[in-house]
Amino acid sequence: MANTAAKEAYKRSYVGSRESMSYVLFSSSKTFHINEFQPRFIIDVLKIDLDWNSVISLVNGIWDVINDGLLGTLIDKTFTRWGKFRPYLLTYATIGTIFTTLYWVTPLLFDKNPQNITKAAFYLALIMILEAFTTIREIAETGLISRMTPNPNDRVQMYRKAEVIGAIWENIPGVVMGLLIDLVNHNRASLSMDSAYVYMGTFTMVTGGVLALFFCIHARERITEDTETHSYRDGLRTILHNKPLLLNLISDFFSAFSVETWEHHYYIDVLGAESYRNLVILPGAPLSFASYAYINQIRERFSIKWLWIVGSHTRQLVSLIVFAIGSVGGTYKKVLPMLIMFTLRDMAHKSMLSVAKIIPREITLDSVDYAEWKNGFRTEGTILATKSMVGKIVRNIVNSLTTSIMKRTGYSLQAGFGQQSEQAKYALFFLSTCLPALLGLLGMIPKFFYDLYGDKRTQMYEELSVMRQLRQEKYDIVPEGQAGEG
Repeated sequence: MANTAAKEAYKRSYVGSRESMSYVLFSSSKTFHINEFQPRFIIDVLKIDLDWNSVISLVNGIWDVINDGLLGTLIDKTFTRWGKFRPYLLTYATIGTIFTTLYWVTPLLFDKNPQNITKAAFYLALIMILEAFTTIREIAETGLISRMTPNPNDRVQMYRKAEVIGAIWENIPGVVMGLLIDLVNHNRASLSMDSAYVYMGTFTMVTGGVLALFFCIHARERITEDTETHSYRDGLRTILHNKPLLLNLISDFFSAFSVETWEHHYYIDVLGAESYRNLVILPGAPLSFASYAYINQIRERFSIKWLWIVGSHTRQLVSLIVFAIGSVGGTYKKVLPMLIMFTLRDMAHKSMLSVAKIIPREITLDSVDYAEWKNGFRTEGTILATKSMVGKIVRNIVNSLTTSIMKRTGYSLQAGFGQQSEQAKYALFFLSTCLPALLGLLGMIPKFFYDLYGDKRTQMYEELSVMRQLRQEKYDIVPEGQAGEG
């Protein structure tokens, strides 16, 4: 009977309403920013030479990969009375917020000379610091979620709530910033471009920091483990003997080649207004909310494997159609037909948004639990850092080439808004649609071999429940409360 009860333990609800809401606010705040405008920030405000920026991105990319491994190992060796992940999340919420705010006020510190070496060096040092804090945030959040509850459905419901509530307000900074950029470019605002970035960047970063602190205070780590530390080699072993995770990593590697950095440039320099993006996303908004209404029914009817395949690649498949139509007769330069096509693409994507957002996270956390199931101990830090590292290796290489690619296609900083060549404009269209779609679809291939679903997944969580119960009894640990604590 005791064994049966232990097997059933993972089905209970462990996360209370206050704790759940703290995560919802924190998660939705992560997208409450203007980071999508960083490429324009460098071009229009900081004015760092495009070739120099490529070098900066490459150096930062190398550091990003290095710090992932260092921080992952450090986190796996961390044991405190507040848990493994909460101290790191607290560090991000306080010190990290200060540095992310400093990023957006950098224009106040330097002139507009693209060849200013001091400005370039300062910018490089700053983004290297920010990359370390970004890694801390990513590992701490995912690791904390993996330990807040042994019930995988608890985690899905938290993700679902976060995405629904986040969808209400997460786009506001992007909409406002896009509007400000257009008003400044068309001389319709007394506000300068520098001020627009400083005000919006500071406000969003401070907001995110406060909500991260709120989550850190209320979250609890309920999955226990022994206090024996494990080496980086032990962590790598849990990865190499983890088929679900290896397939996830391979998929991330291929998918990382799909970079959509150029889309903002396309809207501004080809169609003439960043605010067109706001029009494109409006019709699909109701579909995104609807997708979260039926996510539970979809998960019950279809396997997680096929949901992962379809949900992650809908947008890329439609992008190929958009590119084919836009390439005919110079259609890519015509505002109305392109807005219609981009709107339809967004609607197709939004109809599967809940699947695209939640299923990959669920698979990642299943992979973390799979490692514990096979090895008897948890190494979330190493696993999550490695997963982050794989995608970053590719993205950082691609991002380091982004501005150089723009320059090679004929894009000119001196030409400015509305004055780019026809060659540069079509290149931006190709880089915004066809290239990321083709590269992103490569990530579909490993997903066909995924097998941690159905009976195998149920068996894993039942046996994990028994293992965790025995571990609690061994160390005489009283688990933190279940749902209903407020």
